[in-house]
Amino acid sequence: MLQAEFMRVFELFQLPFMQRALMAGILTGALGGMLGSFTILRQLSFFSDALGHSALLGIVIGLWLGVNPSLVLLPFAVLFALGVTYLLEHTRLWTDALLNIIYSSSLAIAVISLSFMGQYRGGLNNLLFGDILAVQPLDLVLSSLLLLVGLIFIGLTLRTQMLMTVNESLAIARGVSVRLHRTIFVVLLSLVVAVSIKTVGVLLISAFVVIPACAARLCSRQFNHYILWAAGLGSLSAVLGMLVSASVNLPSGPTIVVTQLIFFLGASGFSARTS
Repeated sequence: MLQAEFMRVFELFQLPFMQRALMAGILTGALGGMLGSFTILRQLSFFSDALGHSALLGIVIGLWLGVNPSLVLLPFAVLFALGVTYLLEHTRLWTDALLNIIYSSSLAIAVISLSFMGQYRGGLNNLLFGDILAVQPLDLVLSSLLLLVGLIFIGLTLRTQMLMTVNESLAIARGVSVRLHRTIFVVLLSLVVAVSIKTVGVLLISAFVVIPACAARLCSRQFNHYILWAAGLGSLSAVLGMLVSASVNLPSGPTIVVTQLIFFLGASGFSARTS
């Protein structure tokens, strides 16, 4: 019985769309973990969540214009991230309050706009929770390019990113262009969120950024190891989540997030025992 189930899953992953889905999960998990390692330490977790929710508005704009939503979503995400960054720097409102206003308003406008698109209502679940099985080769190319750019950026500026994360005031005192580095990081994060929307949807994208990074934070003591742990856990949970999803016929995106949660709970137990 178990062998027959294994063969069924093995044969399933011989299909091209399943192979693309698996690769998309690995790339998305690695990207989310790598950037998430800095995101949570800089207390930008809610920023990624707000960006993911607001991305639905970018998709709706693409639908209204009659073009591929992915082509609109990338520039929309960048402009949105830059606009939010500007507001955060030039207003006296608390960060969480401002982000809440922006993402809830964007989500409300997007849902109202979708209500006028009767022919698209059936796809709302795919937008909210993703459809990793619908990933196309172009999506994999974009994710691969973003991973390469992210690796180069983090690799070349690792010490600077670490200093900004640990002590931003000291980084400024040492002549680091904090605003420039912060802007590049936010743009990169926004692009990762935009590209990953099709894979996991607007409601779950934040989990890919936050959960693996938090689990890795509990397991590692050195910053370099922490980044590798976060990227590795993100990819591993995607692979295991896809296998479980295919075996039990469950939604892939939520199954991957639950797998990430299991890793986090395991890391919490491990941290409690070693502390």
